[in-house]
Amino acid sequence: MLLEIKNVHKVYKGKVKANDNISLSIAEGEVFGLLGPNGAGKTTLVNQIIGLTMPTSGTITLNGVDVIANPGYARESCSFQSQTQVPISGLSTLQAIELVGRIRGGKKKDVHKRAMDLIEKLELGEWQKTMGMVISGGVRRLVAFCMAAVTPGKIVIFDEPTNDIDPLRRRILWNEVQELAKQGAAVLLVTHNVLEAERVVDRLAIIDQGIVMGMGTTSSLKEDEGNAMRLELILEPSQAEPTLPDYLQNPVIVNRRIVARVNPAEITPAIEWARGLKESNAIEEFSLGPATLEDIYIRLVRNPDEVEQPGEVM
Repeated sequence: MLLEIKNVHKVYKGKVKANDNISLSIAEGEVFGLLGPNGAGKTTLVNQIIGLTMPTSGTITLNGVDVIANPGYARESCSFQSQTQVPISGLSTLQAIELVGRIRGGKKKDVHKRAMDLIEKLELGEWQKTMGMVISGGVRRLVAFCMAAVTPGKIVIFDEPTNDIDPLRRRILWNEVQELAKQGAAVLLVTHNVLEAERVVDRLAIIDQGIVMGMGTTSSLKEDEGNAMRLELILEPSQAEPTLPDYLQNPVIVNRRIVARVNPAEITPAIEWARGLKESNAIEEFSLGPATLEDIYIRLVRNPDEVEQPGEVM
């Protein structure tokens, strides 16, 4: 494995645990998702990988090198898009992308070609000569993505890369993430967007309050759901939560959504019950389908309120 994290703890003053015995590994050519709500400890772990924060205990090795003892090697080997906006006020879009590419050791001609390719794919041409202080947050976010991808390191880390990005460009961005992995980079994707993670990652870890709650492929994580189906209801605005039948297992309410598990033997009564709610205008709609990564996420995470709604992704 290119990146090995073993038994990492990070304890801040007041005995607050940001990371609690985290172990995971990422291989070359893999897109690995680090999935969890805000405040789960994801960004703290990233800062430890790139040498900005020291773990309280544990080991982190990159390509066999101890990056806790050699943080400079980590920063040299990792290209990184942070969750916060990159300060590029004094540069145009193209200048910012090319500057980072050259700093990371790319040849001028190669960097320019790659920068123009990214600008074309992400449809940023109209802003390539625009100074950073006047571009929108979404465009600035895409520029930051290009800065991390123009001359990729052994590991490319994207921390919430799709914040403020429109749905069409999100699709293009995820294609580029997968292309980086195909070219041999190990990609670490940090996100709380469950639906996007399911479509992009090869493996993932669900982290909550600094603890890895589950890890594996999407398929392996879904195995714990067995043959159960998911029933999802969308309540009408201002409607009270209906009384739920006993056969709905592990119901979770997120805003106006109710998600629960239904065993195969209870599917027919569940559909009839949901249809009755729809006919009485208690709910806008309902759906029944196989378990998703979101179901695993809701079951494992203590505060699932940050799950993005279906209309908010791609």
